[in-house]
Amino acid sequence: MYLEIVTPEKVLLSAEVVSVTVPGVEGEFQMLNNHEPIVSVLEEGDVKIEGTFTVEEAVEDQFVKQADNKYHLHIKGGVLEMKNNKAVILAD
Repeated sequence: MYLEIVTPEKVLLSAEVVSVTVPGVEGEFQMLNNHEPIVSVLEEGDVKIEGTFTVEEAVEDQFVKQADNKYHLHIKGGVLEMKNNKAVILAD
């Protein structure tokens, strides 16, 4: 699936990923390829991304690289929309 993470200042990520796990207001949940359409409010926490992609040098300090092509990005909140195999996170 395709993932975009956007803040008011810039686009942090725009890449093809395997999965994304987000901190929803009713708990953390994961989305994989071909997930049903969803709109959700996000609370403060880590967005966990899995995939083989490159984080741009200008924003790589905001991501924490874990083992096995996994990255974490801390957000203060936001909104997620997933539809047509594309997830967009508008993050604070």
